Amino acid sequence: MSKQLSLKMPKARTERAEESKFILEASHLGQLLSALIGKGYRAIGPTVRDGAIVYDELHSLRDLPVGYTDEQAPGCYRLEKGGGRAFFNYTVGPQSWKKFLHPPSLRLWKADREDHRFQVVQEIEQTTKFAFLGVRSCELQAILIQDKVFMGGQFVDPVYQACRDNIFVVAVNCTKPGGTCFCQSMGTGPKATVGFDLALTEVLEAKAHYFVLEVGSKKGAEVLAEIPYRQADKKRIQTANRILARSAKRMGRAMDQTNLKELLYKNYEHPRWKEVASRCLSCANCTMACPTCFCTTVEDLTDLTGQHAERWRKWDSCFAMDFSYIYGGSVRRSVKSRYRQWMTHKLATWVDQFGMSGCVGCGRCITWCPVGIDITEEVRAIRGQTSKPKSPKSYKEKN
Repeated sequence: MSKQLSLKMPKARTERAEESKFILEASHLGQLLSALIGKGYRAIGPTVRDGAIVYDELHSLRDLPVGYTDEQAPGCYRLEKGGGRAFFNYTVGPQSWKKFLHPPSLRLWKADREDHRFQVVQEIEQTTKFAFLGVRSCELQAILIQDKVFMGGQFVDPVYQACRDNIFVVAVNCTKPGGTCFCQSMGTGPKATVGFDLALTEVLEAKAHYFVLEVGSKKGAEVLAEIPYRQADKKRIQTANRILARSAKRMGRAMDQTNLKELLYKNYEHPRWKEVASRCLSCANCTMACPTCFCTTVEDLTDLTGQHAERWRKWDSCFAMDFSYIYGGSVRRSVKSRYRQWMTHKLATWVDQFGMSGCVGCGRCITWCPVGIDITEEVRAIRGQTSKPKSPKSYKEKN
């Protein structure tokens, strides 16, 4: 039997009392999914496809990666079926939630010739209601960063805002950090503290499987009131807290934030840029997988008759030589200059632009780099440090 949850929210998310935490049995997770779909949301969450965890539409709990886990290392990703019962025992896959808020390809307008003139028709803004299930803390922080980019300035991206205003976020606190994760050192995880409507911590024991749940908004309280739950006892809250504390200590990597912006500004000519450029393929995998990168290009298309034209916005990357093209040629012709631009923007000039770092420590740029370039290692090298943090063995080392 479902209890009625008071809609009066706690004073501050970081100061929630134990009374604001609840227990959702794993057997009732499907009812949460059904409640969201029943409210008109298109449920999006993790599922297995093409040998990886990707984000796609969920219709039932059978779509979730139950029993799957992953192993990640520089340039390495492997999905494994562990045979367990956990719903969220993985880190993050190659995709991020930005593909739903900031689409990879978007038609801005189309035009048809009428009486020797073109009639331009603007695209109608999308109003799909998304419910994101399984959002990690680092990914929540990435969404907040993109909020700054697309809605925090004088000019607001109407497509992003229309999507952003219609999402429901179910965060899942990270209980399994990967070998390339470093969110703890970035202050972005493993526990979600802001930006969610509901937040879950999965606890799997020999005779119990449940989620410790927190409410982050009035919308979250309204959804929770429609499903079975009960007040969390102190013992179960402590169990969840221990799991998250263990996760914080098991990060595969770390990045020292001390004077990082100033460090990069002072080292534009550091020899490390040339060394990393000798390995970088300039393939743009890191920027495509990154949850905060937002570079785009605009393409104009016409049909063969010349009667129809379209303008599209598509994801682009600062690693492409043409991205910096102006009259006379590209500004950044060398791989060295393009890698330096990406890393310096991500960790330094981004702070000047938006008041925060552009990196959330998800580790995707390390995992999905074909040659295993590690941004945390590059920072250490520029600092003149040679020691590497201990990390879990990669699947290559295991096998």
